[in-house]
Order: sequence, then structure tokens, then C-alpha cells
Amino acid sequence: MKRIESNQNSLVKHWKKLGTTRKERDKFVEFLVEGFHLTEEALRKKELVKSLIVREGVDIPADWDIEGVPHYSVTAGVAKEISETEHTQGIFAHCAQPEFTEDEQKTWTKLLLIDAVQDPGNIGTMIRTASASGIDAVILGKGCADPYNPKTIRSAQGSHFQIPVVKGELIEWTEQAKANDIQIFGTALQDSTPVHEAKTHEQFALIVGNEGSGVDPVLLQQTDQNLMVPLYGSAESLNVAVATGILLYSLVPKN
Repeated sequence: MKRIESNQNSLVKHWKKLGTTRKERDKFVEFLVEGFHLTEEALRKKELVKSLIVREGVDIPADWDIEGVPHYSVTAGVAKEISETEHTQGIFAHCAQPEFTEDEQKTWTKLLLIDAVQDPGNIGTMIRTASASGIDAVILGKGCADPYNPKTIRSAQGSHFQIPVVKGELIEWTEQAKANDIQIFGTALQDSTPVHEAKTHEQFALIVGNEGSGVDPVLLQQTDQNLMVPLYGSAESLNVAVATGILLYSLVPKN
């Protein structure tokens, strides 16, 4: 195990930038996860883990499979430097962002398409909910928060290692879905079907949008049916992640 003591070390600077800047994450196609739970989830996709970073005095659990994974021992000062939490657990995984081939993408028949949702916590919650409900992949369109933002990573609670998450042009994904006879559902307040009247589908794409402006009208022109979650109380709207969960569980077959 190599030891790093200086915050000026080039690796430390890189790890810190992975946590603080989207530019660094995009340039190197990497990200950093923090804490025992997320690091353990990362190791379930060990091929993505470039290294483990462990604060002095912190023990790696004996049942973790870390064979072949480089790891570094760092001082408390270095751990604090790269941490994005107030009270770090002192363990991190430096990971490559997964990439997916066209052949892999062709197998995805239950899709969540997210349009311009800017809050990283909401994005992470939707990724986690999509994984839990049996969705094949999450597609993030323009204007969305970075899926590898530390807040997104924490909110998703390891789901980045369970479900494909890709960035793309949503219009291209809707056109591809239509070409493959995949039903496309939008979300809108006008001319929409209440979600409790929706039928389940083996194949579908659900588009959800920004809480303020909703789904882009250009995308809504591609939908086969628009859905809404009725409001029975005084609130003017639902949190987009909560609404997404209700919609997904209404559309996914109950197998």
C-alpha cells in the first residue's frame, strides 16, 4: 500500500478536482465515491475501480474483494482535503465512468429520460428509483445536473453501479424508441391521463422534466400518451423525483 502525506501530491489534486469540478470528471471520464457503503458498491463493479484511498487508522473490511486494486494510505489531512462530507469515514474509491456500446444500448427497452432537471439530489434519487423499479437505463438530456456530482452520487446510494446512466440527446432517444415500437410517455398537466389509469408496459420510455418548466414541448410532440399525478391536497406540485417514482411503479409490470 503506497502512502501519501502531502496535499500537493498530483494524485491528491486530481482526486480533489474529481469531487469539485465537472470539467475534471468529464475530461478524464472518472469520478470519486466516498464512504464504506458507496466504496463497497463500487467494488461490486471492480473493473471500474482504479484505486482505493484509505485514511490512516481506517481498516478495509476483511470480506471485501480488493485483489488487484491499487490502494493508497493517506493522512487525515489528505482525507479531509478530498472529502465532500463534513465527517468523512476516511475511505474512497477512484472510479472510471462506465461506458456502453451501441449493442448494449439496443437491449434497453424500459427507459427513464430526464429533461433539464438541475438538482443533483433529485437526479440521484431518480437514478436510485429507476434501479429499484427495474428500469433498464437512465438517459440525462441537456440541462441536467452531472450524474457524477458528489451530491448525485450520495443520493443514488450506489445505483450508478447497478443501472446504466448516460448523457444524450433526448430527441434522438425518443426517435429511436419510436423506431423500435417502444411506447413513449410524457408528463404534462394538460391533456394528460391520471397515472392511476395508466396500464403497465413491458417496453416504454418515460420522459420527466424540470419542475418549473416541465418537459420540452418538442419532446412532448414525440409522446404516445402524457401522464399526470393528481394533486388532492393544497400543494401546487410534487417534487420531480417523487412524481417519477409514482409514475415508474405505475408503468412497470408487476412480475
